[in-house]
Amino acid sequence: MTRVRPGGYRTVPSPQHQAPCHVIPETAKAFLEALPLPCLVIGRDKAVAFTNSRARDLFQNSYPGQPIAELLLSKDVLEAVMAAQTNERAMAIRFALPGSITQWFEAHIAPLRLDGEAACSGLVLATLSDLTQQQRIERMRADFVANASHELRTPLASLLGFIETLQGPARDDAEARERFLAVMKTQAERMSRLINDLLSLSRIEVSEHLRPNARVDLCEVIAHVADSLAALALDSGVDLVLDLPPQPLTVFGERDELVRVFENLVENAIKYGASGGRVEVEAWRAEPSKPQAVVVVCDFGPGIAPEHVPRLTERFYRVDIRESRQKGGTGLGLALVKHILNRHRGALDIVSELGRGSTFTVRLGLADADASAS
Repeated sequence: MTRVRPGGYRTVPSPQHQAPCHVIPETAKAFLEALPLPCLVIGRDKAVAFTNSRARDLFQNSYPGQPIAELLLSKDVLEAVMAAQTNERAMAIRFALPGSITQWFEAHIAPLRLDGEAACSGLVLATLSDLTQQQRIERMRADFVANASHELRTPLASLLGFIETLQGPARDDAEARERFLAVMKTQAERMSRLINDLLSLSRIEVSEHLRPNARVDLCEVIAHVADSLAALALDSGVDLVLDLPPQPLTVFGERDELVRVFENLVENAIKYGASGGRVEVEAWRAEPSKPQAVVVVCDFGPGIAPEHVPRLTERFYRVDIRESRQKGGTGLGLALVKHILNRHRGALDIVSELGRGSTFTVRLGLADADASAS
């Protein structure tokens, strides 16, 4: 039977890997089941001999006899297992487990000794500590400092320049003072938006590996977003058209984060596609192999050149930096959308054609589909 592990890695076990290579005493199994961390017992053949319930939850498609190098995809872990078997030496190894969302672990590897149990000779015990959140927090700090210092440099320099001017040559010039204060307010508001977006992105990245479990109706979310952006659409001369199904489209999610997704997509469509005069938001239930909710945000503006489309969800990437800043953009909106959808195990597709507009398609698994699968 073909097995697929999280992240898309496909393994086909050979016949010799269909059964454990070692007999683990029941007392040892009971002890390992009681441990709060995922535990793996590795046999002399460097294959999995036993996993406790927490390890089985983590590696849902693992099987007895699976090579440890295939399960954990780490050469360092394999070498530590060999060292534990030959030198009876304990080691701690950090490694990354690739997939749609990368996870980081520390494996504590040591010989498994049980007095009076000859069957356990040569076995190795590996306990796994999840470092994913710790790694994300460390990367968040580094990214925040680097991005904030780069993006805040220009508005801060502008503010300092105007302050020096107001303290000097324009001290008694009322007209210049009003003009400069208006520009300073704009720059301060830009910095505030940038910091808020950076903090939001950092919070989402920290919890990106944890899928939300609350039930949210996407139709209600989209209707709420349309109401909140109605004034912007009116001021921009854009007709905002909704086409929603009568029945709810219920997904597992965090409502505020999903509101943020569709606020960003619809607001961008209104701001950058205003010349088209219309923005359409359509949602429906699709029935591929697994039922899902599909939401499409379409504008009829100038469109985006093909070379820009693959990079739109990168942090601070802008097709036109000047236009983006004039419209209050921070360059983080679509990066936020991408990471929120990653957390919700959703997907974003972008299609654009110069002169004909852009289409942003969001796909999210339906809650009733997940319940049926369970």
